[in-house]
Amino acid sequence: MGTEVKQQLVESFETHPDAYRHWSLSFDGPVARLALNIDENNGLRPDDYLLKLNSYDLGVDLELHDAVERLRFEHPEVRAVVVTSDMPRIFCAGANIRMLASSTHGFKVNFCKYTNETRVGLEEATSQSGQTYIAALNGTASGGGYELALACKEIYLIDDGTAAVSLPEVPLLGVLPGTGGLTRLVDKRMVRRDLADLFCTKAEGFRTRDAVKYDIVDGGFPRSQWDDGVAEVAAAAAARNPARDEQGVVLPPLVCQVDESGNRTYQHVTLELDPDGRTATITVKAPTAPAPTDAAALRAEGANTWGFKAFRELEDALLHLRFNHPTLGLLLFRTSGDRYAVMNHDAVLHDAKGDWFADELRWYRGRVLRRIDNTSRSMFALIEEGSCFVGTLFEIAQACDRQYMLEDEDGENLVQLNAANAGLYPMATGYTRLQTRFIGDEDALARALAADGFIDAPTADELGLVTMALDDIDYEDEVRIAIEERASLSPDALTGMEQNLRFVGRETCETKIYGRLSAWQNWIFQRPNAVGDEGALTLFGHPERPTFDWKRT
Repeated sequence: MGTEVKQQLVESFETHPDAYRHWSLSFDGPVARLALNIDENNGLRPDDYLLKLNSYDLGVDLELHDAVERLRFEHPEVRAVVVTSDMPRIFCAGANIRMLASSTHGFKVNFCKYTNETRVGLEEATSQSGQTYIAALNGTASGGGYELALACKEIYLIDDGTAAVSLPEVPLLGVLPGTGGLTRLVDKRMVRRDLADLFCTKAEGFRTRDAVKYDIVDGGFPRSQWDDGVAEVAAAAAARNPARDEQGVVLPPLVCQVDESGNRTYQHVTLELDPDGRTATITVKAPTAPAPTDAAALRAEGANTWGFKAFRELEDALLHLRFNHPTLGLLLFRTSGDRYAVMNHDAVLHDAKGDWFADELRWYRGRVLRRIDNTSRSMFALIEEGSCFVGTLFEIAQACDRQYMLEDEDGENLVQLNAANAGLYPMATGYTRLQTRFIGDEDALARALAADGFIDAPTADELGLVTMALDDIDYEDEVRIAIEERASLSPDALTGMEQNLRFVGRETCETKIYGRLSAWQNWIFQRPNAVGDEGALTLFGHPERPTFDWKRT
């Protein structure tokens, strides 16, 4: 039997509220309302599936991600966000099963990763921006629908005798709640693990009374009091957050030239593809315009300031690589331009800490850097003549698996650290990338952070800031051999190795979602019990029951 599996290409990762097909965004003073009413005929592959019962695909999540980012930058006055549905008696049925069954394995995994990153964005908007997200479940929320609710600070379920919340993936589909459900249930909401076990294996889930009793939701209102109850909750949440009467910063669409080979050229970033060598090169260029003079000038530049636009372009390039170029297994990061200009732009942003836009911009850059951390590709930083791996751009180098630095004759190939490397952009673990690099060696970390001014290749090597510092006689051959060797290794083994080595030390809710839950879901998505011809995901909605291989491994 089975379902035809198709490769999914994503033409654009950008959208705008005027173009939303599945969400509506409205405002009432400090309270915003994000409402699902999914157009079932407008999925990314409309010929393959219908988005029934407010089920979602990547297109729905692209709109959600856009809304969350715009709320933070364009609407700083918003202090609470109500996430609800305009479809009667249904909040969200989760990820569309037909979409999952008909997608390639890689697309399913990347879809779950992107969705997880969007959910984390909701949580960060609550904790960082003072925009409290409230899930107002006007009907049943199952699977990914309840996982979306779990990303909100508060969850309220309508008490009408029929609405329920559930995580039915294990009993119905033979897979896991892949967007953080298991982890958020016990690590975030602190649900007792035996009750979480009961909930996750009870396909029909819990209605309001039991959901409140077991802390699956925070409360409920009968249908006759629903609108007033949600409004009171949202108003109270908005009142708890400090008011912000600021002018927002508009996010314009990115401008990118794409050639016939798929290479992408933005203003500050280029992406060059090498399918034969299975590599891609991302180059980030230093600013050419002077840095703004202060926080007010930074706000005036808004989305056009280098430190914002370059990272928006970098994020877009990373997403295109993730979804559209799965065989390019090694990313080579380069930089070019005036290193002093990078440091000057960094200094203005970092000195403006406490200004709402500077804070939002800094947090956004942190999110993009964590997308690099989560990229399931090998990554080398090539620090060569004309590079500007300093400050925030040196964080990109530190996110890479290796750093190769050219020791040039005139000693002009230099790196430099600043506050960006000392804690402004933590990883999902809460550690900085330098702390992760020098895990367990506080002296080495202290020596690196104490290095003042520009650092040449031999010193960077001595401090442990690069993997290798090579002279111009050896550099080209050593790097070429390293690239060819890396591209020849098993991509499966490399993904497992890299994810284990990148996230060292303590675990957080976020690292468990990406490192533990995503890894298991990745494996389960390939197992016959889920996706074989007689697997649970394949046969969902068919009269036949799945046939399981009962061996535990």
